Amino acid sequence: MRSISVTEEVQASPGGGADPPRCRCCSSPLTHTFVDLGASPLANSYLEPAQLGGGETFYPLHVRVCGKCLLVQLPTFASPEEIFGDYAYFSSYSDSWVEHARRYVELVADRFALDGSSRVLEVASNDGYLLQFFQARGVQTLGIEPAANVAAAAQERGIRTVVDFFGERLARTLYDEGEAADLVVGNNVFAHVPDIHDFAEGLRRILKPSGVVTMEFPHVLQLIDERQFDTIYHEHFSYFSLMSAEQVLEAHGLAVFDVEELSTHGGSLRLYAAHSEGPHEPTARVEELRAKERTAGLDQLATYLRFNETARAAKRDLLAFLLEAKRSGKSIVGYGAAAKGVTLLNFCGIGTDFLDYVVDRSPHKQGRYLPGVRVPIHAPERIAETKPDVLLVLPWNLADEIAEQMAFSRSWGCELVVPIPEVSVLG
Repeated sequence: MRSISVTEEVQASPGGGADPPRCRCCSSPLTHTFVDLGASPLANSYLEPAQLGGGETFYPLHVRVCGKCLLVQLPTFASPEEIFGDYAYFSSYSDSWVEHARRYVELVADRFALDGSSRVLEVASNDGYLLQFFQARGVQTLGIEPAANVAAAAQERGIRTVVDFFGERLARTLYDEGEAADLVVGNNVFAHVPDIHDFAEGLRRILKPSGVVTMEFPHVLQLIDERQFDTIYHEHFSYFSLMSAEQVLEAHGLAVFDVEELSTHGGSLRLYAAHSEGPHEPTARVEELRAKERTAGLDQLATYLRFNETARAAKRDLLAFLLEAKRSGKSIVGYGAAAKGVTLLNFCGIGTDFLDYVVDRSPHKQGRYLPGVRVPIHAPERIAETKPDVLLVLPWNLADEIAEQMAFSRSWGCELVVPIPEVSVLG
């Protein structure tokens, strides 16, 4: 059984007799479709066995692009409290992500001379995967994490963590308590915020006059170029380019002075921002990336309007591969009960008719079921027991790490396959 929540989508549908939703950046009507992925459950709402006899709530996954500011965004159908109330994602279970955090801490600590007198605040600090490295250097740290169950893991590590959503209200409180920051870190959180102006104002208020904000988020340019439709799910409210992110920050007196292009999450940006009147001079990389985005057409609405068919083509390619594999008598399992996998499987209609099960390293997911498609989740050891013919790597952004972990499966000829940007067998 499944229950589809359609009320807000009907209200938001252009031509449906009601006003369209408004852009969360500039408040313009959202009348243009970026991609419509149908209806999908919340990506991290994993099911317990006892829940299999009941229904699920599916929400529209219809992404719009603003015709004025060109911010790609998903109207808010589920509140942050619903999404993050009991969160199943713990960053520390990805070795490559933890290593990414360690290298970041080493980089910024040296670049900005952070020491025992410095204060670092991380928004959406998860289980302390990053702040642990600042703490080891003697830097004062504070984490902000809305998911109480995840924050508890950080607190057990001795990392001070406030369980709350970050915005202007909390920033004012923390500032008054003496928590003004030399560095504010926001890795994969900007896209998760429904009220981006409240968030940006919070950054401004908590940041010291000479302080720095760094934010990492998936780059919409890579989403478009690499057919990464599966990075869209309900906890991702916005999909930023450098240009669209700058519009939001500049409205709150924050200026981007440097940017890096990263390989994480299929292609991300790391922005460095500070108070507009601060001491940081912009690097050449900022204008170079702006020019790259303009060359790619990110300043043109037509570029975004083509993506809907791109996603449908990717769906057809994956289904064609899986159908041929099943017709050949091959057994298929998935690796990674990741949020992107939930989007991909639900949009493509792939359940236990194709996948026998998925595996995941996180014990918080094992023994449960993927939402919507209801594929069971096991520990990775299950693969050695059943010896599948095909292993579909759902978190394709971690393909190298997973291929190393699953190298033993090649002994019986198992193929490791990634679905994005195109269906391909890992060498």
